[in-house]
Amino acid sequence: MVDFIDRAVVHLKAGNGGNGCASIRREKFKPLAGPNGGNGGNGGSIILRTNSQIQSLLDFHFNSTRRADSGTQGLGGDKDGKRGDDLVLEVPVGTVVKSSEGETIVDMSGETAEFMLLKGGVGGLGNAALASSTRKAPGFALNGVKGEEADLIFELKLLADVALVGFPSAGKSSIVAAISAARPKIADYPFTTLTPNLGVVSSHGFTFTVADVPGLIPGASEGKGLGHEFLRHIQRTKVIVHVIDCLTYEPGRDPISDFDTIVEELARYDELHNDSGSPILERPKLVLLNKIDDRAASDLAELAAAEFRSRGVTTFSVSAATHAGLDVFVSELGRLVQEVKANEYVQTAQAADELEEITIKPLHRKRDGQTATFKITKKGGASSPYFEVESEKLRNWVLQTDFANDEAVGYLADRLAKVGVEEELTKLGAVEHDEVRILTTNSRAKYVKTEQEYYAFSFEPAFSAGSEILYSNIRGEDTRIDMNERVSRMTRKEKRDQFHQRQDARAATREEFEQDRKKGYWAEPDFDAEHAYQGVEEYEIDEDA
Repeated sequence: MVDFIDRAVVHLKAGNGGNGCASIRREKFKPLAGPNGGNGGNGGSIILRTNSQIQSLLDFHFNSTRRADSGTQGLGGDKDGKRGDDLVLEVPVGTVVKSSEGETIVDMSGETAEFMLLKGGVGGLGNAALASSTRKAPGFALNGVKGEEADLIFELKLLADVALVGFPSAGKSSIVAAISAARPKIADYPFTTLTPNLGVVSSHGFTFTVADVPGLIPGASEGKGLGHEFLRHIQRTKVIVHVIDCLTYEPGRDPISDFDTIVEELARYDELHNDSGSPILERPKLVLLNKIDDRAASDLAELAAAEFRSRGVTTFSVSAATHAGLDVFVSELGRLVQEVKANEYVQTAQAADELEEITIKPLHRKRDGQTATFKITKKGGASSPYFEVESEKLRNWVLQTDFANDEAVGYLADRLAKVGVEEELTKLGAVEHDEVRILTTNSRAKYVKTEQEYYAFSFEPAFSAGSEILYSNIRGEDTRIDMNERVSRMTRKEKRDQFHQRQDARAATREEFEQDRKKGYWAEPDFDAEHAYQGVEEYEIDEDA
C-alpha cells in the first residue's frame, strides 16, 4: 500500500461569483415601485495552509480535483446571494507549488504558512445597487466573475538539517536507526528504502533532523534507479553526509570511486533541478566510512580516510551494527549544523538591516468616485495599430458586463470614460475605429487558466458618457448605441431656458388668437367666405321629419 507521496498533480477551481439580479418592486397601486434586485455572492477562494501533522501528499494523489463553493445569484426583494465558502487545503510543511510549466509559485516552508492560491470570483451587483439619481431604474445587472482555475504541481521537499546520501545498501537507514528513534525498514538487499526516512537527533542539548535518501546509482540525476525521485529532498538540507560502504564486493567499486560518483550525480542534479538556494556541492559535507566492524572493511577505511583527508574532507569511521564511532560523529555533526544555522541567522539579520523600505504608489485616475489603475500600450505597427489596456479592475468590469444588453454596454462605456481611458487613448493617437483590447489576464496569469485573453472594441471617441436613458423608456436598451451624433444630458440652466422659451411661445400664440377674436374672425386672414362653398349642393331641412 502506498503511504508516502511527495509529488501530486492537482486541478483546482475557485468558486464563481453569482450574477446580480435585475428586478422591479411591484406593490398595490405601484406597478413600478423601483429596482430591488440583489447582489450576487462572491465565490470561495482556495487557500493553502501548512500542517506539521501531515507528512505526505497522499490525499492529493487520490483526490486530485478540488473545487471551492460558488456564490449564488441575487434575487428580487433586495435579497443578496450567499457567499461561497473558502476551500482550505492543508499541506505538509515544505510543500512547493509549481505551475504546469514548472515555475515555482509558492514555497510553503513555514510551520504556520498560509497562502491564497486561487481567488474566487466577484459577485455581480444587482440593479438596486446600480440605481442612482440619473439612473433610477436600471434594466440590467452585472454578471458574476468566474473563479480562477489552474492545473498545478505539488512537490514535497523535506525540511531536514542533514541528508544521508550514498549507494544502495551503504547502511544509511541503519545509521538513522542507530542515532535516532526512527525505525526505517532495514534489509540485506539493495533499494530496501523506497521512501525518505526522517529521524530526530539530540546532541549536547541541540536537536536536529536527519533524512535518509533512497540509494543513488550512476545516472540517478537522469532518472535511473529510485534516488532521482527523492533528490529534491536534499535541496533544503544544510549538511550533506556521504555514507560509504567499505564492505562492498561489487567489482569496480571502492570508497573513493563511490564518493566521486555520488558527487558527480549531485552536481548534475544541482545543475538541472536545484532551485532552492545555494548549490548542493557548496554546502558543508562529511564522509562516513561504514561497516568497520569487519576487519577487511576497517583496513580499507583507514586507507580511504587518508585520501579524503588529503582532499580536505572530514571523515569518520563508524559501524552502524556495533555503534562504534557514532558518538563522536553525532557530536561533530550537531556542532556543524548549529554553526551553519547561526551563520544563516546572521546573514538574514544583516540583509534585513540593509533592506531599504521602498513604497511604490501606482498612478491612478479618479473621476466622479471611479478609481482605477490602468496601463495602455500601442502595438501592431503603423499599418494595423491596436491598443492594449491592462488593469485588474477594468478586467473585472469587462467580465461583469452583459454584452447582450445595450444598457449594460452603455454603463461600461461610462465607467471607462470616467476613469480616463478614452482621454488616454486620444493622447496616444487613437482615432475612430481603431481596435482597443482590454486584457482579461490577471496578476496570477502565469498559472491561472483564461478562457479569453482579451475583449476587443472599436474605438468611438464621439460616444457619449452618461448612462441614463435619454430617448427611450424601454429598460435594457440604450439609444446611444445606434446614434451617430454626440448626445449629452442638458444642464439645469439649459432646461430652464427651454422651459421659458416654451412659455414665451405659448404666450405669443394666445396673444395672436386674442387679436383674431377681436377682429371678428377665427379663420386664416386670406379666407374667402363668399367663394368658399361654391359647388356645394344645398338641402332644405324638413322640420317635421
